[in-house]
Amino acid sequence: MMTQMEPQSLNTPKTSTEEVALSTPINSRVSPWLAPLAYFLGCRIVLPLHFGKIAISGQENLPITGPVILAPTHRSRWDAVVVPAVTGRPVTGRDLTFMVSANEASGLQGWFVRRLGGFPVNTDRPSISTLRHGVEVLLQQEMLVIFPEGNIFRDGAVHPLKPGLARLAVSAETTHSGLGVQVVPIGLKYSQSYPQWGTDVSICIGSPLKVADYNLGSVKQSAKQLTIDLENALKTLI
Repeated sequence: MMTQMEPQSLNTPKTSTEEVALSTPINSRVSPWLAPLAYFLGCRIVLPLHFGKIAISGQENLPITGPVILAPTHRSRWDAVVVPAVTGRPVTGRDLTFMVSANEASGLQGWFVRRLGGFPVNTDRPSISTLRHGVEVLLQQEMLVIFPEGNIFRDGAVHPLKPGLARLAVSAETTHSGLGVQVVPIGLKYSQSYPQWGTDVSICIGSPLKVADYNLGSVKQSAKQLTIDLENALKTLI
């Protein structure tokens, strides 16, 4: 799972490929029968059997209502199982919506991803429709997961964040006054770079950043400061 996105300008000339992307509807529906099964298997069987010690801190920082962007560091494909288990339905009573890379939304894996709240984004050339859908998720008072580093990094360090998360959050808040978007930093750490059986995992959930506090005169300036603060928060958590 990944993603970050940098929205294109509405005034940028569109190629035929971009026009198709803009007209393609994006869905991120959670299957009412598959989600409960996935949570049960993940929380009760897969994670306890695969991992050694699972240390969780900061779950009291998770908002149980309102629009939320969860912003985890990205260390392994296991993140896609760990994050919902410690922040989703079993803890907050809320299902999660994920931005995922296009290749993760294909094949058998893609079948599951799309039915568990995932929707694809072209990380090289994200479409305006992806941005609009992200805003729509927040308008529906849902929890959206975006990995702000953009890719998996296994060295344990926080890498420079992509600007897309902050731009989406600020755009949603400024165009819908009083929306109340919050960004929750989450630090993930595994005892092995490639988690094997018995690997320990640590999940640290930080205090939410209130997007309404970032009103610096322009979306670009506000998003830049939000990105800086989010990156610093992630560094503190790991």
